[in-house]
Amino acid sequence: MIDSQGWYSHARHVPSPYFDQRSDNSDISLLVVHNISLPPGQFGGPYIEQFFTGNLDPNEHPFFQVIHKMGVSAHCLIRRDGEVVQFVPFKARAWHAGASSFAGREKCNDYSIGIELEGCDYLAYTEEQYAALQALTLQLMDTFPGITVPRITGHQYIAPLRKTDPGLVFDWVRFRRSLKNNAL
Repeated sequence: MIDSQGWYSHARHVPSPYFDQRSDNSDISLLVVHNISLPPGQFGGPYIEQFFTGNLDPNEHPFFQVIHKMGVSAHCLIRRDGEVVQFVPFKARAWHAGASSFAGREKCNDYSIGIELEGCDYLAYTEEQYAALQALTLQLMDTFPGITVPRITGHQYIAPLRKTDPGLVFDWVRFRRSLKNNAL
């Protein structure tokens, strides 16, 4: 369930400072799927949460020296074991899409929800991640009617030439089929 503030009841809440208010909550009409692993290609550990909350120690890994001050967030992260971690309430604007455009409309952060899968472009996502993503997406579609199957996309499609996630290993056919077969 998603409460009136926009928090998902099946998520562990780890609030991020990297968000602001949307100008129009009735405009939420896009779901963007991403991937992230920190350090790149490594899973587990506290680094993604530290990154999205502004607590990433740049001395922990050379890559962190490049990214630790970026000030970005996503609404949720789905870990490899299917755990959902929520950083920003859905009714607020997370900073996940950057320079982006969908169907001719720019600034996707204004009207989208960003979900990160713990992963990378070249390793398959887990069964647990697909199950958690399906459950969360169905709740989002029920709560925000503007989010429909055709308005679910990947970061690579809203920021081409700049982003490649969730990568070619993400099974869009499977995911979309699961949504159509299990609509609330």
